[in-house]
Amino acid sequence: MRKALLAGLAGALVVTAAPAATATTRPELPAPTGPYAVGSTELHLVDHARPDPWVAGTTRELMVTVRYPARPGGGPKAPYLTPGAAAIVADEDARQLGISADRLDYTFPTHARTGAPAAGGPRPVVLYSPSAKYPRSVGTAQLEQLSSEGYVTVAIDHTHEAAAVEFPGGRVERRALPPGTDGKLVIATRVADVRFVLDELELLSREGNPAGLSLDLTRVGMFGHSAGGFTTGETMVSDPRIDAGADLDGSMAYSQSARDFGRVANEGLDRPFLLLSAGDHSAASDASWQEFLSHQRGPVRQAHLADGEHFSYTDYQALLPRLGLDPASIAPFIGTIDAGRSIATQRASLSAFFARYVPRCDVR
Repeated sequence: MRKALLAGLAGALVVTAAPAATATTRPELPAPTGPYAVGSTELHLVDHARPDPWVAGTTRELMVTVRYPARPGGGPKAPYLTPGAAAIVADEDARQLGISADRLDYTFPTHARTGAPAAGGPRPVVLYSPSAKYPRSVGTAQLEQLSSEGYVTVAIDHTHEAAAVEFPGGRVERRALPPGTDGKLVIATRVADVRFVLDELELLSREGNPAGLSLDLTRVGMFGHSAGGFTTGETMVSDPRIDAGADLDGSMAYSQSARDFGRVANEGLDRPFLLLSAGDHSAASDASWQEFLSHQRGPVRQAHLADGEHFSYTDYQALLPRLGLDPASIAPFIGTIDAGRSIATQRASLSAFFARYVPRCDVR
């Protein structure tokens, strides 16, 4: 039974009492399986035209991680999170899991190398928006897979909503959402963030970029988990530059009980959309998804992880089983599904969807 409907504007992990972990296991994500190595670079983007909605007197600024198809070589493997952000995120997760924060070293190496030479292009782009209050890192395994298959992926941190975002020079901006923040303002801020990132990618494509990437911005996809899936749909309603989108287990409602749905549910889209769900959440139980399907004009695909749960669609699917905790204590987040099968199924669904509607080139 699903412990909570962690969708839409879902917040932090909440775990019932869990036994103390006894094993010490190094965090690790599954390796990408595509034909390319993966390169990684960080971009600091400043929207001088937009005040930050959460911290008065400041300008909106974002950090994004760009991963791309690469040739072998390059610098060291990129860390999962930068040290300043890793410590804060680990402390928050550890408190909820009932373990010591030193068991969650989120600076572990990923499979992407910094400074790796790009494999050529032009390359289609896939944007990623994370769960509410979570960092852009939570979709790393999915993003590395897509980049290994030929996409440039762009993961966006929504500053002052995520627990911590580290900027160049070691400055860390922490969560600053006021209590009782209107969910509509949260989603509107996220949509504005995504559209600004697209604007900046267009500028970088024309004027050059740190990794020497050749971006094909006539082919753009987007996906996100939970609130990130809702963000994907809402961005597509207002921005035709996104050709296809995917919602990973995220409601499209500000309030299900009041039937206060987002525009994407009320209006639908004329472009392809993928709905991935888990546990007891699906179109059969989510009124906002039902509303979306009744208005959707473009192609729709759906897939369901019956034995999974809400956070199966994040890196927690791979990371939590390695902590040595009682499986019953992590089941509310990732279900009882075998982690390898869950990850393989998700990768297959996302890869097939984007290959069909945001086709890759085969430049090597």
